[in-house]
Amino acid sequence: MKNIVIIFILGLFTLACSGYKNKLVATNNQGIANDTIRIANEEIEYEIIIIEPGFNAWLASRAMPRDYHSQSYLESRNNVWVIEYNRRALQPFSYDPNLYPMQIDYRRGIDYGYEVNYMLYNYLVFFQLTYKQKLGGFQARL
Repeated sequence: MKNIVIIFILGLFTLACSGYKNKLVATNNQGIANDTIRIANEEIEYEIIIIEPGFNAWLASRAMPRDYHSQSYLESRNNVWVIEYNRRALQPFSYDPNLYPMQIDYRRGIDYGYEVNYMLYNYLVFFQLTYKQKLGGFQARL
């Protein structure tokens, strides 16, 4: 079974925000559990898992609704942004390894389906807006 697994660990800012994070963990464990999103489609044999504090709330409140963008639009943005994201993940001395902990296994030419592309696109928009990163090619906007 082919899997595309995207895991972003809650400790992206462990060093920078350790005091705040400890307070968040101590007071709101249920909120953290709700920030795990898993999209799986057994027919196409790919899945996406996003673990990121605040993403679930952002997705519900700020993301464009499903079917707003076409799948080809999402794929074109994802291709450009994932290439740059992976390039930065491979350069831990140039880019913060807490922001880019691992590569995203996303390949051009594979049909991941609308839902996987939608979630990846929205995560990458959230990532760029939240952490003030520009992955290039296209401006991340809502």
